[in-house]
Parts: sequence; C-alpha cells; structure tokens
Amino acid sequence: MPFVIFIFGAVVVATVGVYFLLDSRLRRADLDTIKSRLLGTAAKAKNKGPAPALMQSEDAKKDRMVLELLRHFRLRQRLQELLEHAGLRWPVVRLARLALTGVLLGFSAAWYLLPPPLDRVAFLTGPLCGAMPLLYVWRKSIKRLRKFEEQFPDGLEFVARAMRAGHAFSVSLEMLHHEFDEPLAGEFRRTFDEQNLGLPLEVALEKLAGRIPLLDVQFFVSAVLLQKRTGGNLAEVLEKLAYLIRERFKLRGRIRAISAHGRMTGTALSLIPAAVAGMMFYVNPQYVMFFIHDTTGQWMMGGAIGLQLVGYAVIKKIVSIEV
Repeated sequence: MPFVIFIFGAVVVATVGVYFLLDSRLRRADLDTIKSRLLGTAAKAKNKGPAPALMQSEDAKKDRMVLELLRHFRLRQRLQELLEHAGLRWPVVRLARLALTGVLLGFSAAWYLLPPPLDRVAFLTGPLCGAMPLLYVWRKSIKRLRKFEEQFPDGLEFVARAMRAGHAFSVSLEMLHHEFDEPLAGEFRRTFDEQNLGLPLEVALEKLAGRIPLLDVQFFVSAVLLQKRTGGNLAEVLEKLAYLIRERFKLRGRIRAISAHGRMTGTALSLIPAAVAGMMFYVNPQYVMFFIHDTTGQWMMGGAIGLQLVGYAVIKKIVSIEV
C-alpha cells in the first residue's frame, strides 16, 4: 500500500509539474510576442514571407491532441461561447487541459487509494473531477449573466436620459462604461469600440446579443434596429423596455416565493435516501455491504441513484417557471 501511494504521489507531482511547465512556456511565448510587436520585430518578420506560416504551424503543434479531441466532438465553439459568457479570457485549450487533468487525477485517486470492491468508483470520480472546471466556468457565467440582467434596466434608462439630453446613441453607449460597473460597462464598451472602429451598428449589436444570451438583450437589439429602419422615439422605447423588465423581475420574485415549498420538497425527498443509507452504514454495515459486494446489489444501487436523479430533475422542472 505505501508503494502504491508513492506511485500515485509521483504521478500527481509529475502531472502538475508538466502542466505548470507548459503554462509558463506559453506565457513566455506570449510575452515574447508582445515584446516583438512593441519593438517592431513582428512587422519585419511579416515582410519575410514564410515566417508567419512557420509560426502558425508551430502553434498548432503545441496542443494538437487537445485540438483534435475538441474538433472531433465539436466542442470548441461551445466552450468558446461558455468562456465568453463567463467573461474569462482563457483559451479553449486551457479549459480542455484542466478538464482532462481533472479526469486523470480523479480516476487515479479512486483507483489506487480505494480497496478493490470500491475502486470501481473511479469511473465516477474521474468524470466528476473532470467536470469541475466546466462547472466553475458555468457557475461564473450564470452569476455574470444575472448581474448583467440586474444592471440592464438602469443602463437602458441611462441611455434614454442621455439621448433626451442630446447625445447620440453610440455616445450614450460609451458613457455607460464610465457610469456603471462590470459586466454591463465592459460589454457596452466593447460594442462601442467595435462600432467606432468601423463595424456596422447592426453587426455590433448582434454580437452583443450573442455574447449575452438574454431575452432582454434580444428585445433591446430588436428595438434599436427597428427604430433605425422605421424611425421613432428610441428614448421612449428604451424607458418602456426598462419598465417591462422591472415588472418581469417582480413577477419572477412572486413565482419564486410561491414555488419555494416545491423546491424544498424536492431537495428533502432527494436527501432522505442518502441520509438513510448513511445511518444504515453505521447501524448495520452488513446490510449495506450487500449493495457494494454483490452484483445484484450494485445494479439495485445504481438504479436507485439513477431514479433519484430523474425524480429530482422532474421536480426541479415542475417548479422552475420561466417568465
């Protein structure tokens, strides 16, 4: 057993060391690129002709295996959108490397540290540990979108007041960057920069709606584009849209208060079997070991866990009412 622990520790240390070594090399490569641009050596390299092609092929070889996996499962675009929603400037390859490292560490820890009957849990702990980076990015994107949704009505009213004061619509978007916090300020600042650098306003607003997948943003983009084509008082439209969003927030709060009992019931019904299993493990361990050692017991335990997850998902779907 100590020898197995030593091997596992060596594998973990080697994996972490290789990851940090590759990460430091990538960072040094980025710093070298920035320095070459500031010193003007990048422009000279472009004039030589074959240098850019060599640089691109070298960059493609660094994470060829990860890129091939992402391309095979068609996950690169989805992960890129998830990182955009979370506001993280990570490359997609970094997120994929973290997920693969989590799968390796979770599987190795359960396979080498648990006794033979329980080492099969490695097939469960591996995917769970690999999903941790994705879960972190997903939760960060949810929090960011919620914060943006809370700031959005105030931002619309600010744009409407700025337009009534005589400012242009694009200038009003730029003023949001100075008056509001992230993520609202950064997203509208990016939209203003794209439009200011020559991108058509329609395309810049559509890209904003793509980065922020909220129904309110879709309404905002549609209202602005419709007003640009047909005319009308855009300030009044934005004020009414802000009022509508606030009323929807109030209705959502009422619905959440009414459905709170259903959510608590679903959580309690899902935790009761796990609590009973934990109590039986201490009161009568031989009774519980049937579900671990016996093949029929393992199938029964797997079916019970699956049905519990399905039941919790059904209850959550019932009590989740979109407004």
